[in-house]
Amino acid sequence: MPRRVLIVEDEPNIVESLSWILGRAGFEVLVESDGAAALARIAGETPDLVILDAMLPGRSGFEILRDLRAGAATARIPVIMLTARSQARDREMAEKLGVDLFIAKPFSNAHVVETARRLAER
Repeated sequence: MPRRVLIVEDEPNIVESLSWILGRAGFEVLVESDGAAALARIAGETPDLVILDAMLPGRSGFEILRDLRAGAATARIPVIMLTARSQARDREMAEKLGVDLFIAKPFSNAHVVETARRLAER
């Protein structure tokens, strides 16, 4: 059974790239582009991994991460924050909220796939 990854990203080119590389790596790929709908999608789909952008319409990735970590059913879902916001304070905020890995854009495809595999297997 393939591991399920939910990409929460509003930039179509990034979604297309991530979907392609993760699909080729054997993941079942789900996509949500709206921050406000992301938590409901996560609760309904129960992904093995979430790849989360920081800047989203509706709700920020930081708010989503905070709510994931606060929920009993979602607290242990691994989260990669993949974002153009690469300031030290953004990384620190994500780490404080419990992100598993913070990756700044542009990203290495191989690093994303390797990390996704490792985290989804936990």
